[in-house]
Amino acid sequence: MTDPICPKTGAPMKRGIRPMTLAYKDESITFDMPGWYCDQSDESIHTGKDMKVSDRMLNLLKARSDGLLEPKEIRRIRKKLRVPQKTAGQVIGGGPRAFQKYESGDLLPSRAISSALILLDRDPKALTMLSQRQRRVEAEGKKGRRRRNAPMKPICRNVDQIKIRSTSSSETSSFRRS
Repeated sequence: MTDPICPKTGAPMKRGIRPMTLAYKDESITFDMPGWYCDQSDESIHTGKDMKVSDRMLNLLKARSDGLLEPKEIRRIRKKLRVPQKTAGQVIGGGPRAFQKYESGDLLPSRAISSALILLDRDPKALTMLSQRQRRVEAEGKKGRRRRNAPMKPICRNVDQIKIRSTSSSETSSFRRS
């Protein structure tokens, strides 16, 4: 980007860092905000990369205000559990890239994720239970479990009698051929 011109004064803007304060609920946070600044006015221009800084700071402020885990705590707990980010997202929740986003501050964890991590911080052995559950779910998925509202399929017992079993329940209906 070439040096932009201030929309208010017409003066050239310079790349720099200035303090910025964000407020959320009853709390506020002040941090260094990169951007293009005009020395003759209070105008500034921020790139997408600059805005990522303020987005992450806003998420940090929201986490503090709402009692959620902060990125550095999430990372500390995950490291304590000795789990890669992708695995943590699959076992604890959020998906394969969730912990990358939580730890960078790009995404706030849900209250459920924060609570699960707090419990796992106190009892790391509980991760074994979650891992076993995840393996069971994955194994069932590989067996090709049918969807809940899948159509009923006939199961032939013999030529004279046909039984139809619902794939979403254990109900069975019998029909005799006439």
